[in-house]
Amino acid sequence: MRSFTYTRAKDVPSALQDLSSHQDAKFIAGGTNLLDLMKIDVMKPRHLVDITGLGMKSIEERKGGGLRLGALVTNADTAYHEQVEKRYPLLSHAILAGASAQLRNKATDAGNLLQRTRCYYFYDTATPCNKREPGSGCSAINGYNRNHAILGHSEHCIATHPSDMAVGLAALEATIRVTGPQGEREIPIADFYRLPGDMPQKDTNLGEDEIITAIDLPSRGFADNYAYLKNRDRASYAFALVSVAAGLEMDGDTIKEARIALGGVAHKPWRKPEAEAMLVGKKANRENFMTVADAYVQGAAGFKYNEFKIELARRSIVRALMQAAKIDQ
Repeated sequence: MRSFTYTRAKDVPSALQDLSSHQDAKFIAGGTNLLDLMKIDVMKPRHLVDITGLGMKSIEERKGGGLRLGALVTNADTAYHEQVEKRYPLLSHAILAGASAQLRNKATDAGNLLQRTRCYYFYDTATPCNKREPGSGCSAINGYNRNHAILGHSEHCIATHPSDMAVGLAALEATIRVTGPQGEREIPIADFYRLPGDMPQKDTNLGEDEIITAIDLPSRGFADNYAYLKNRDRASYAFALVSVAAGLEMDGDTIKEARIALGGVAHKPWRKPEAEAMLVGKKANRENFMTVADAYVQGAAGFKYNEFKIELARRSIVRALMQAAKIDQ
């Protein structure tokens, strides 16, 4: 690990000022991803701004309904919060599917959203990686790419985003609240993450001079009909090969609304609203779910070692929707 300077911010304005006044500065809270990357020289900040003293550690009711998750609430406190478990069980299950109990006790909600890819080549500084060093090439395309993207990738990057929490938030259509020198703004989670295109080094649309302050959950959370399904190589402490967050609004056995978000398949949680709309007004059954699953993976393209993900994604969507609709499988 390289040497760095350190300050502890007292409030959001001072944190932003401290960030802008130092070259190559980064915010640090739980540090569960940043410190790992610093140890292996993937990230090399010259200055760290500790934001753990800024507050933002509460979960509160929003006017008009919904919940506001403070950016520095831990993953564990969010997953086990009484109102989250009751009203947004999809989110609770998604968080508990990720990492380990020890990491969830330390990692913050904002930090979870900002974690970097777990691509092998991103972590290996001896190999080219456009995400780590733009213009150097993507080693994964012709390398071992079992865990990599099948949707939304580009010739410059086929990495996936690792967060389970982000997949749950995508299905819920959460909003990310951020603050920067120009003031506060809201970013729908659908617009928060980016596809790699020709700028794979840029994961999100968060400005380099901005900080996440909260995550807003909508008033409805699919509390009755939901599922979070995570397929991985081992039962715990492993990133998703394919994950599915599914939420349904039902009227008897008829679907009034459907949300589906995929993880482990793209540079961002993958939504396809036009495919979800195919379920509205339809009966909840395997045949209709298979039609939607086919639409979701249309255009998917695998590489040497991850082509199996296309069929895995299709079957996982059907299985998650069956679970959400409470249909015996």
